[in-house]
Amino acid sequence: MARTKLRNSLIASIVLALAALPSLAGVLPQPQDDPVLTVSGAIGVKSGKGGAIFDRALLESIGLRTLRTSTAWTTGVRTFEGVLVRDLLNRVEAKGTHVTATALNDYSIEIPLSDFQEFDVLLALRMDGRDLMPRDKGPIWIVYPRDQNAELQDARYDSRWVWQLNSLTIH
Repeated sequence: MARTKLRNSLIASIVLALAALPSLAGVLPQPQDDPVLTVSGAIGVKSGKGGAIFDRALLESIGLRTLRTSTAWTTGVRTFEGVLVRDLLNRVEAKGTHVTATALNDYSIEIPLSDFQEFDVLLALRMDGRDLMPRDKGPIWIVYPRDQNAELQDARYDSRWVWQLNSLTIH
């Protein structure tokens, strides 16, 4: 009797553990809070018909990184915290050559996926320890490591710093 209970408990634990890994089945967990980012297009892992939908917690679960760099829009060196774009793209199994990044105000730009492999480009969620909000370029700001790479101090790359980012479409 005790052995059966133990076995059933073990089986239940294994089932729960497997349920916690939905991306293995090509599906991401559903956001539990307000969505901040949708990734669509040529991706292998989705959370709904519109693509992969992320709230802050789901983005942060990918793994937070810190980047200290100056920007063309702020003074001095700032500390950004967020998720590497390449880690997000790996998480959704992105396949393609470029991404269209779109902001809340409908600004959009195409960015080569090679940028995210070559540089530690961040989807910044925080600046100087504070969550980014729409009034200060949030909820997500694409931030390039411009101080670490002189070639990134160029208008061509500055146009790729999308603030108020809300969607990425992989092509």
